[in-house]
Amino acid sequence: MFAIVRTGGKQYRVAAGDKIAVEKLAGEAGDTVTLGDILLAGEGDSIADASKVAVSAEIIAQAKSEKVIVFKKRRRHNYRRKAGHRQQLTLLRILSVGDSKAPAKKAAAAPKNEAAPVAKETTAEETKAAPAKKAPAKKAAATKAPAKKAAPAKAAADKAPAAKKAPAKKPAAKKAPAAKAADKK
Repeated sequence: MFAIVRTGGKQYRVAAGDKIAVEKLAGEAGDTVTLGDILLAGEGDSIADASKVAVSAEIIAQAKSEKVIVFKKRRRHNYRRKAGHRQQLTLLRILSVGDSKAPAKKAAAAPKNEAAPVAKETTAEETKAAPAKKAPAKKAAATKAPAKKAAPAKAAADKAPAAKKAPAKKPAAKKAPAAKAADKK
């Protein structure tokens, strides 16, 4: 049986026993993951219902792809920048392309149950912290009120300097041209 799955924005055709390199997934080597976004499934020429198919895979390793060189240049401006990039990858071995999602959900449910008590502890802490959160909200409301009072004072301050401004000085009369005219006669 084969399936076409989408992960990391790319699509892969997988079958049991295949090894593929996908965009980085959370987990360590040896962990089992379930690829959930199944686009198509089938066997031979027949196509099965993709909603009832589960694809489970084992993480072989977390690795990096080959280096890609990024070189930027702008002509006649002495501008050159060189950088390299290695994309993070996860190497997967497809364990099974099954007909039902029930076994896959049981495997995925175990880590969720372990995470549930942690969530309960945080909710208890949040309950204790809830009264503390209300106090800053009151302070925020108190700080907003003086800000409104400051606005009229600011407007009054803007009006006061306008009244105190002295009239602009007029340039001195041009006596020099008249003096020059008298000198010429």
